[in-house]
Amino acid sequence: MAAGAGAFAWATFPSMPTRRVYCSAAHRDGQLFVLGGCGGSGRALGTAELLDLPEQRWTTLPPLPTPRAGAAALALGKQILVVGGVDAAQSPLASVEGYHVDEGKWEKKAALAQPSMGISAVQRDGAIYALGGMGADTSPQALVRVYEPAKDHWQPLPSMPTPCYGASAFLQGNKIFVLGGRQGKLPVTAFEAFDLETRSWTRYPSVPSRRAFAACAMADGVVFSLGGLQQPGPHNFYSRPHFVNTVEMFDPAQGAWSKPSRGIRMREKRADFVAGCLGGRVVAVGGLGNQSCPLDSVEGFSPSQKKWEPLPPMPTGRCSCSSCPAPSLLFIIGGVAQGPSGAVEALCLHEAP
Repeated sequence: MAAGAGAFAWATFPSMPTRRVYCSAAHRDGQLFVLGGCGGSGRALGTAELLDLPEQRWTTLPPLPTPRAGAAALALGKQILVVGGVDAAQSPLASVEGYHVDEGKWEKKAALAQPSMGISAVQRDGAIYALGGMGADTSPQALVRVYEPAKDHWQPLPSMPTPCYGASAFLQGNKIFVLGGRQGKLPVTAFEAFDLETRSWTRYPSVPSRRAFAACAMADGVVFSLGGLQQPGPHNFYSRPHFVNTVEMFDPAQGAWSKPSRGIRMREKRADFVAGCLGGRVVAVGGLGNQSCPLDSVEGFSPSQKKWEPLPPMPTGRCSCSSCPAPSLLFIIGGVAQGPSGAVEALCLHEAP
């Protein structure tokens, strides 16, 4: 059952010491790690900062040995792993580094076989699966690799049918669903799943419409592709890309995308926003829309009622944010307000009285 709209509120945390965009975040045990990213100069940073949630206090950690932006970050046991990304010269990285939470220091890990930015990563049973990415020659990759920490080794797995970077990956049962990536500047409509048991790929029907800077989420096993910038088609009367409030849903049980329906469109047209799942609802947070500054509006979709409702607005309107789920919280980190933002805010579920 989805939580009522009144159950949501924002928690505002102290700002990050370093304002940034394209940073990587991981949550572990009441601590939020924010790693790398780009500052005002646009160069990749080595900055590593830790927010202690109960104490609401930031600590500066030893910097990343390799400054990077747009890396994948995951908490794995007592380590925080950062994978790939781009360096200060904007070149993709093969480097993988791990921060030991107890020892307070960084360690080099086995590198990827090829430099890669925009990797999608999920973890299951203590292993990390890294999918896709963009290589040094800017071409999209179909690479799939699994990291086993005990062996400190990356093992190649069968490649994705469609190479892409910057995709969304969702773990559901034994499958990793992948959608919403890009090839160069072109949004990819492929929708595919990797079965961890059989180690094989399945192609599902493609996402019905091609939209750049859309956001994806998964709730109750249903996959959502939301909003974005619609490119004008060859016979389209729009002469330039335009923001949309499109909602497309795929139910694996039915094996099909929902019929387009005006009734389930988002309230606000938006792109480059955060989508997530909280309290049984799909939530859409901030982004860019048809106004001059980034949006602070937030909305939630109840799968049972099939409708969007306004949720409390985000205190700091932003786009290009990093996000990080935690139990009954969705952190929205950094991004762009006027310039790079230091804001750290979390959409929370109130405890029921």
